[in-house]
Amino acid sequence: MHELTGAAGSLYDDIRDLPIVSPHGHCDPAWFATDAAFPDPAALLVVPDHYVFRMLYSQGVSLADLGIGVPGQIAEPRGIFRLFARHWHLFLGTPSHFWMRYVLTQTLGINTKLSEATADRVYDQIAEKLAQPAFRPRALFDRFGIEVLATTDGALDDLAHHQAIADGDWSGRVIPTFRPDGVLDPADPAFLRNVETLGVLTGTDTGSFPGYLSALRQRRAFFKAMGATATDHAIEEIHTEWLDDPDTMFQRLQRGTGSPADAKAFYGHMLIEMAQMSVEDGLVMQIHGGSRRNTNHAVLEAFGRDKGADIPIAVDWVRGLEALLNRVGNTPDFTLLLFTLDETTYARELAPMAGHWPCLRIGPPWWFHDSAAGIARYFDQVVETAGYHNLAGFNDDTRAFLSIPARHDMWRRGVALHLEQQVRRGVFDLSDARTLAPLLATDLARKAYRLGS
Repeated sequence: MHELTGAAGSLYDDIRDLPIVSPHGHCDPAWFATDAAFPDPAALLVVPDHYVFRMLYSQGVSLADLGIGVPGQIAEPRGIFRLFARHWHLFLGTPSHFWMRYVLTQTLGINTKLSEATADRVYDQIAEKLAQPAFRPRALFDRFGIEVLATTDGALDDLAHHQAIADGDWSGRVIPTFRPDGVLDPADPAFLRNVETLGVLTGTDTGSFPGYLSALRQRRAFFKAMGATATDHAIEEIHTEWLDDPDTMFQRLQRGTGSPADAKAFYGHMLIEMAQMSVEDGLVMQIHGGSRRNTNHAVLEAFGRDKGADIPIAVDWVRGLEALLNRVGNTPDFTLLLFTLDETTYARELAPMAGHWPCLRIGPPWWFHDSAAGIARYFDQVVETAGYHNLAGFNDDTRAFLSIPARHDMWRRGVALHLEQQVRRGVFDLSDARTLAPLLATDLARKAYRLGS
């Protein structure tokens, strides 16, 4: 790893070993509930990582040959890893290269350089590590210094794995996050079935709009009782609107006679309902906006959803959130965290918005922009208008558990480099930078997500 020197190196040394606060991500709570050994190296490092397999697919590697999305046709793990190693050079210049090298060398202690020629040797070294108790999920969680890790869970999830963690004697803090899009968005093909299941789960008549709202409140309360501090919404087009008669539209959608425009309007209304419920119960609200999902129709048909064809699109945060913000944006103690894939909105929209609305905080670079250069661009575009205290700190937003320290390390290096640059420019002095460094590394995330210290 490239060592930082000068003021950046000193600032990095101050924060490199701080606890990891991971308030938003997609790790599987079953890992920590069962503490079973991780599976083979391919199943751990290649198959679930869309950053990895989308790059391989772009260069002509078959998803089927990677064991992805074809039930009953799982490729041989060693063969998958060989295929990955043969194409390792494709990742040069990408954050995946940094993360994977960090995982291999720092997390797993493997110093053999990965290549097609060394694939089997590296595979065996990883497999040997994974068989050791020190590399079980809970042991790694503790070694990584994770203070808290939030998962992302559907509104209908029974949270059984979280309950098992709570009932056990392990001290690790793993909390759920309430993600209700499947029961809010009528454009979801399973929406009607999900709403019916919601009613069964809560013993509520979700055929009526008041009953539907009551059921959602019950599920939010359940998640909060299980430790949740936040909700999350993944939205392609940012749109909110307040409906004077949502019940009529809800009934139309229930009958299957609603139009796409009805579906959009209803979902926009429900986002405001969710914001109002956050005012009531204190759950922080997150919106991840601007990803058009499953754009490769052939891949969707053959392999299913979420197979690397999600692409950023332009979004309009100002008009899109106007209805929501003018209803609850001035309400004390409401917090709304915004994440964008449209970097053009950082300086033009998000920073000015967060610099005004007391409820808004800007989430860190996300997905395609979670990189060293993306972090630098983020700071350059948001700080002058929003300042530092209107940022939400960092979260790794990953399914790849072993990469969590690597991702936080990249952020902390980015923080140190940014602050050094600010000192060099004369924006503030080194003592100010030393105050800001831990704020950006951990404290802003704790505060934004109401996680305590």
